[in-house]
Amino acid sequence: MATIIVLAAVVTMIGLGVWQLRRAEWKDAVLRELAAAAHQPAVAYPAPPVADALPLFRRSAVTCLSVAGWRATSGRNRAGESGWIHVASCRTGAEGPGAQVVVGWSRDDANPAWAGGRVTGTIAPDSRSLIRLVADDAPAGLMPAAPPDIDSIPNNHRAYAVQWFAFAAIALVVYVVALRSRARRSR
Repeated sequence: MATIIVLAAVVTMIGLGVWQLRRAEWKDAVLRELAAAAHQPAVAYPAPPVADALPLFRRSAVTCLSVAGWRATSGRNRAGESGWIHVASCRTGAEGPGAQVVVGWSRDDANPAWAGGRVTGTIAPDSRSLIRLVADDAPAGLMPAAPPDIDSIPNNHRAYAVQWFAFAAIALVVYVVALRSRARRSR
């Protein structure tokens, strides 16, 4: 019975390793697609964004009629310094949810005095609103935030596959050692 359990676990671990290799291939394709998006023509800023067709890394623009609220989150400026990026929840008209706009970066998390206007930049993922526009320029008192970077998207699936294959090999070695030990004790 123990042999069946160990073999089932090993087969499962190998299956998970193969699955991770397939995920790595899928992620490579996604990353190639995102890299190509940066060289495509600008798109209209979507309102509301569609989760399975996000225009990530595309150039866009939006007019922020007024700022409905702010949030500061950790981020970097173009020089790579750590600090706070300032995300404005912008009203764009009566049509819907508005837009999230990273207007700039500072060392301080206090809300900037920016009240809105036309913003041009690059669409990036956002943890709260699916997407946000990272502005090319910053208003007075802020520095431009770092643009979205495809290299910041992890693709660890091959490493996970190696781990699953290693777990399977270790399980087999431990089981074989246990069987040999039991055989020696029974002699």
